[in-house]
Amino acid sequence: MDNNEYEQRILQWRSKRYDDLVRENGWLAVTGLHWLKEGRNLIGSNPLCEVALPERGPTFLGIIKLKGKNAQFQAADGIQVLVNGKPADKITLKSSRDAKPSFITWNDMRMVMHEHAGRYAIRVWDNKREERFSLPPLKWFPINRQFRFNARYMRYPEPKISGQSDSFGEIVEDHLDGYVSFTYEGKKYRLDVTETKHQTLFIKFKDLTSSKETYPPSRYYYTEPVVDGKVVVDFNYSYSPPCAFTPYATCLFAPAQNQLPFRVEAGEIYRG
Repeated sequence: MDNNEYEQRILQWRSKRYDDLVRENGWLAVTGLHWLKEGRNLIGSNPLCEVALPERGPTFLGIIKLKGKNAQFQAADGIQVLVNGKPADKITLKSSRDAKPSFITWNDMRMVMHEHAGRYAIRVWDNKREERFSLPPLKWFPINRQFRFNARYMRYPEPKISGQSDSFGEIVEDHLDGYVSFTYEGKKYRLDVTETKHQTLFIKFKDLTSSKETYPPSRYYYTEPVVDGKVVVDFNYSYSPPCAFTPYATCLFAPAQNQLPFRVEAGEIYRG
């Protein structure tokens, strides 16, 4: 791949990255994350509701009854909602971890049950939220092929369970499937990774730009698919996690061993 094609691919990815943040039902449209209590949880714009909707939402949209891992949604009388595009007034909710989550929509608002660290919450989107239309352009380091590495992937015999900090200051268990290794300036480095269902690798990492130019807790990066144990690690595609843009994301941050002792001057710069 010549330099021109390489740079064009990264610029196209950067454009998509911005569009994904501001699109309908993107991260900039999220307006709340409301933790459910056991039993009845009211949904509506009334301040007394456990799941608070924006002011233009109905005063009372419905009820969610949580019992253990089971959540039942019941729409209020006279309120019409769609669940995954179909009219429904009562349903057992599937969470965002399910293959087909239950998305509840009312006009330009959308809700889904979100599971994090064994707890359940309702995430709310408002597609008329002002932040969707006011995000300034993202900032990036200059494209630098020095931070594109031919790496090796080694899977652990058994996934490692690792306690990692999250965006709420808590320690949450996550699994690490293996590690990638690469050489930079004559020294070998490795990063623990998680496999995805698409045979790509998800990496959470920190480096010496963290807290200075890049998002302090860590950056994220997805590789291309692994082929015969070989994979390209290109930090020009690294980016700030969703919690850099919204307080309603549940991000996990880099494990302690994924701290690189050099400056990775590639990828997304954090505005703060």
